[in-house]
Amino acid sequence: MKNKRQMRRSRHLRVRNKVTGTPERPRLNVYRSLKNIYAQIIDDVSGNTLVSASSLEGDLKKQLDATGNKDAAKKVGELIAERAVAKGIERVVFDRGGNLFHGRVKALADGAREKGLKF
Repeated sequence: MKNKRQMRRSRHLRVRNKVTGTPERPRLNVYRSLKNIYAQIIDDVSGNTLVSASSLEGDLKKQLDATGNKDAAKKVGELIAERAVAKGIERVVFDRGGNLFHGRVKALADGAREKGLKF
């Protein structure tokens, strides 16, 4: 029987087999730890990270009372969307990183959509 970590890993591999970032439509990758949430926009063809944001950033961390909740995830989503739109990136492919599309991952996606990213 698989434990929680192994289940997430197999979901992650299944998602990554189907989702790839291109220069026209890069991949929005989400990593969720217990205390923080991180997001990157990646062009898999060239292997470059185009934009990144996390709940650890100084100015964002000062605004938040906690960095591991839905409010923090939504702010990170808004921040990465603002940075992506400033670089001319409007359409992305969403990579939930093996996590279920629920809670903090969904809040990050909703925040990014509100600020103009399409996926």
